[in-house]
Amino acid sequence: MAISEILVGASLAGAAAAVTPFVVERLRPVRPNKADAPAAGKPGHRTHYRWLGPGDGPVAVCIHGLTTPSFVWEAFAPELVRKGYRVLLYDLYGRGCSDYPDGLQSGAYFADQLDELLNNLKTTEPVLVLGYSMGGAIAATFAAKHPDRVRKLVLIAPAGFGHDLGAIPKISAKLPLLGGALMRLVYPSFSRNALETDRNQNCVVENMIDRQIAETRWRGFAPAVWSSIRGVLSEDLAPSHRRIATLGIPTLIVWGEKDDVIPLKGMEHLDVWNSDASSVLIPNAGHGIPYTHLSELVSACETVLSC
Repeated sequence: MAISEILVGASLAGAAAAVTPFVVERLRPVRPNKADAPAAGKPGHRTHYRWLGPGDGPVAVCIHGLTTPSFVWEAFAPELVRKGYRVLLYDLYGRGCSDYPDGLQSGAYFADQLDELLNNLKTTEPVLVLGYSMGGAIAATFAAKHPDRVRKLVLIAPAGFGHDLGAIPKISAKLPLLGGALMRLVYPSFSRNALETDRNQNCVVENMIDRQIAETRWRGFAPAVWSSIRGVLSEDLAPSHRRIATLGIPTLIVWGEKDDVIPLKGMEHLDVWNSDASSVLIPNAGHGIPYTHLSELVSACETVLSC
């Protein structure tokens, strides 16, 4: 075989390898019925949302995490309603029934999404903002950027204090050219395997694991996760937390004693960034606090949740 033929064959093989992850992603199904979901936002940037609770109650906004849409709050949100809150649940861009617009998913990107949503819903009064996991990082960014909109802040197992998302996300975050391909090709199955190991957890959200697994199969899921890892989850949140402290926004942070995603050493950062924030540690809790330790979470938040 001539050298030229070998080089051509190698080039074709390389090209095939390069495009395969994007072809695989393209072949994944598009989430059905997106267009029928309630939405608010800029044209072409639709945010799926839903209200729970009394129409005249103070507003509580719940921000979900990296891979779980707003259904992660389905056990805790009714507790907020029982406290008299009108609860706003919504899906971040690239998750659930919200749209999948392009752009690096930075903290500002997500903070602007929430600001636009509140504007479209004509919600002008300061609100209680609750953020879980990556939602904790978004909530802190939002509070620092729009302090006039935030009455109180509750961060549950929050990102922004150090995290361990596993080998595939860690490697892909360090590879700006190949990381996107790696995430598209490998991450959905990596995520499903990890979720299967959680089936023995006592989940209070119905079909939690199966619903999370279903999310990994939709087109756009893996690129959105990768964009968030490179965006908000790579940002230094010290300035945001220091600003929150300066502004005097009441802040509660809830940690899981056995959280292997957000290590407890993050509490050391909080002591430096915002010594006025309150911390509660839930014994034996892992990362899934809102759906595995509901009663403990409600107790931890009792004083903050008073209207």
